[in-house]
Amino acid sequence: MASRLENDLCCPVCCDFFVDPVILSCSHSFCRVCVQNWWTKTQTSQCPLCKIHSTGLLCNSAVQQLCERFHQLRPGSRSDGPDAVCSLHEEQLRLFCLEHRQPVCLVCRDSRKHSGHTIRPLEEAAQQHRQQLEEQLQPLKESLNRGRKALVNFDLAARHVTLQARRTEAQIKETFEKLRRLLKEEEEARLCALREEEEQKAGVMKEKMEALSRDIDALSLTVSVTEEQLRAEDVSFLLGFKAAEERVQRCSLLEEPGLPAGALLQEARHLGNLSFNVWIRMMDAVSFTPVVLDPNTADPEFLLSRDLSGVSVGERRRLPDNPERLSDSVLGSEALGPGAHGWDVQVGDGSGWELGLLSEAAAGGNDPQAGSWALWFSEGAYAAVSPSHQDFHLPVTGRFRRIRVQLDRNQGRLSFCDPDSGTHIHTFTHNFTQRMFPYIKAVNDFKILPGKFSVRVKKHT
Repeated sequence: MASRLENDLCCPVCCDFFVDPVILSCSHSFCRVCVQNWWTKTQTSQCPLCKIHSTGLLCNSAVQQLCERFHQLRPGSRSDGPDAVCSLHEEQLRLFCLEHRQPVCLVCRDSRKHSGHTIRPLEEAAQQHRQQLEEQLQPLKESLNRGRKALVNFDLAARHVTLQARRTEAQIKETFEKLRRLLKEEEEARLCALREEEEQKAGVMKEKMEALSRDIDALSLTVSVTEEQLRAEDVSFLLGFKAAEERVQRCSLLEEPGLPAGALLQEARHLGNLSFNVWIRMMDAVSFTPVVLDPNTADPEFLLSRDLSGVSVGERRRLPDNPERLSDSVLGSEALGPGAHGWDVQVGDGSGWELGLLSEAAAGGNDPQAGSWALWFSEGAYAAVSPSHQDFHLPVTGRFRRIRVQLDRNQGRLSFCDPDSGTHIHTFTHNFTQRMFPYIKAVNDFKILPGKFSVRVKKHT
């Protein structure tokens, strides 16, 4: 009878005595935490037994009172150590059966039920199983920490996207304000594109954060309940050990989610060559920058100019850890296609810099020089850097304040010269088959100088 009553007072989900029992609209009862975890896991409000949708949770005070009364009347219900007794023989529980994984008394040890079983002292078994459960709990704690760290990065990225959107919106409005009468339609189209991208990318971050928060809550609850079980007295701990272990084993570890590529707002798409795109009607008011720098690739110490053509080096900022970001460097926003390209970089009196091209594969790796073709300057000396010739020193003297970079992808030539004196510095000959990006690495300020352009419209018939 007692065994049957115990079964009636056990939750069908955790198979342990009810804790804060609730009743569903289908009349089935569960622990409040158990049914809430079930709904979170299945993302439905169905009963775990009959699958009928429930309209809410009501406290089952009758079952709660029965559980409390049963614990009071059950022999050996007290869990304060020496007074815990066997429900079958009313002997003190001093031993633990490893096969049945339950506390036993001296009579149980000599019974046929436990014949040939491995019996250990209660304290020794409790210590061993506590250590076992702590070892199983450790990966969950580490996974929880990784999840929380990723959540912080997602939150930082979401706030940074909003900050980028606000900053970009302000610059777009300022640019179009100067040309309001002619450019009203163009301005509204660009703002709409900006807001759509902001909504889409912020929405992606929000969805990822919500999903990760749900996983963290479930994992945190399992860790909290298990740690509370670890603090229980030996008998209570061992009585609930099986259920606790099953909860831990059922809990899925969080994979360390990383911020996906392209998660941040593409500022260069909205700001790059903004005025040049309306040059047909505003020839006297526009300038064209051959290379637009990508803020999402810039070192946290790099502060890009409003038109994304220059960099000033300052204090390190807290930015999202996105895959595109480089160290001490920044890339152009667009890969260079076939044909000829050229741009001038004002390096000024910088004490150290490196500029040229970086392959797309190297941009995503830990060693940019593995795929860079660049001119390097440090301590008054110049060198050519490439995957095949690292730090090939050049017999060049003088201090150049501007460097012209010229690329002819069709001819496979990348040249560097001083546009002020016409001095040729170095030329690489290479078949650039990969996607290549303009690349600048520096410890000082620099700027991409505006290029000259002419108007020629060719109509296709």
